[in-house]
Amino acid sequence: YRDARGHIHLTDKPMSGMTLLKRFSLSTGRQTNSSNRRGSSGSVLAAMFKRRDVLAPLIETAAVQHKLRPELVHAVVRAESAYRADAKSHKGAVGLMQLMPATAKRYGVVDRRDPAQNLLGGSEYLRDLLEMFDNDLQLALAAYNAGENAVIRYGRKIPPYNETQGYVRKVIRFYNDMIGRDQIALH
Repeated sequence: YRDARGHIHLTDKPMSGMTLLKRFSLSTGRQTNSSNRRGSSGSVLAAMFKRRDVLAPLIETAAVQHKLRPELVHAVVRAESAYRADAKSHKGAVGLMQLMPATAKRYGVVDRRDPAQNLLGGSEYLRDLLEMFDNDLQLALAAYNAGENAVIRYGRKIPPYNETQGYVRKVIRFYNDMIGRDQIALH
């Protein structure tokens, strides 16, 4: 809800005198009418995981070819597109790894919507960024999101952009979830 002063309030109970912004429902696993409703968070996640499972062999191939952990490529794909090959950003990035036209051209990707091409090009770009930033995962991810020149311009640090800082945290969280918290050492 948004109150008269413009402040946002999150609640699980109806509030009067405020403007309802969005209603969310989460699947608890219990069988109720609302948990079976199409479009619920549970079904959205289930659909994403189904797409993940279908794409896993292509992700494995791209990761191995570019000497990356498949879990890292999975984390980037989940953050970038939620495993949707038809994803398109408002900035013009397309596909599973959200390649911009110039990046796609640089890495020989002719059809950015083609899952195999997109994964190969995006994985090669991620490998190059890791090499460019001395295998510092956080800087490579920041560069993947904001561009390598932004990371360089800010003294080889994560740029002070909310989107980029949130992106780095999100991808690392997805990566940690896939490999286990104790197996990753961040710089």
